Formats: sequence, structure tokens, C-alpha cells
Amino acid sequence: MIYPIVAYGDPILRQSTQEINRENPQIDLPKLIEDMYETMYAANGVGLAAPQISFALRLFIIDSTQMAEDNTGMKQVFLNPTILEEQGTAWAFEEGCLSIPNIRENVSRQAKIKIHYFDENWNEFEKEFDDINARVIQHEYDHIEGVLFTDYLSPLKKRLLKGKLSKISKGKVKADYRMRFPD
Repeated sequence: MIYPIVAYGDPILRQSTQEINRENPQIDLPKLIEDMYETMYAANGVGLAAPQISFALRLFIIDSTQMAEDNTGMKQVFLNPTILEEQGTAWAFEEGCLSIPNIRENVSRQAKIKIHYFDENWNEFEKEFDDINARVIQHEYDHIEGVLFTDYLSPLKKRLLKGKLSKISKGKVKADYRMRFPD
């Protein structure tokens, strides 16, 4: 099932997310993960967090294989993740977001992270990621923390984008995928 992507301005994008209970997940987790991948691919994304499809859960997926050079990309599910460390020299890269269509801006992020998470089979991991994988993970992790990439922009950039962001929140934007706009 392809879900509509929640647009900028919807309160769920700023909410705290809840951990998923392994013993009683209260959702059909395998189906939700399958639907998230289907939704992400339909929107030509490389990552998708549960809040972006109206679920306030600590869950996101990534598939950076199309972005990474030298076959270093990866496809991964992150359940109940916690970033433990961010290190290395921050580097700027133009980011976009499915919830904020047609806006791309440079965002500086740390080059390397260490993250604790569970995969879709509840296998537990503590791993380090770098380069593009670290960037995509940090972007999606921000979503489950109620942070958007626009929060990293300078006050001037934010002022310059204010009108475009307002139009997105009012549904006055064209996207190549279904969206859900704030009421």
C-alpha cells in the first residue's frame, strides 16, 4: 500500500515518536515496513521515516544504493534507533525531503555516526556508518526526533524559504507522489 507523504506544516512531523514494543508491536510491523518501502520507491526517495506517513513511531528505512558510489550504499530498516555518537568533519551536501517537495538546500552533517538499532527481525546492532549512509541515516533519524532539514538553515535562508514553505503547508505545491496536507 502506498501511503500519502505528510507535508511540511503537519504537526506529526514535530511530534515525539514512540518506541515500538517488540513483544506487542500494536501494528503489523512487517506490513508497515513493506508499505514504507513501496511508498518511498513510488516517491523516488532514499529514506522514509514513519512520521512521514502519519505513524509517530521510532522507525525509518533507507535505501542509499542509488546515491552511493563504489557499491557502498545499503538498504536497511532501523527500529527504535538511538544515535550514540556523531564524529568527523562536518560536510555540506544538498538535501531534500519528501515532506518538503521542490526545496533543496545545503546541510552540514557529521561524516561518521555510531547508532544502536534493531532490524526488521529484531536483531540488535551497534554500528558505525560514514559518508552518504551516515547522512541519510541522520536525516531520517531527525524525522523521528521531530527535526526537519530546514531547521539547520541560517535565519536568512529560512526567511527566503518562508513563502515556499507556507505554500507547501497549504497544499499549493506539485509533487510526483500523493501527499497529505495539514488541515
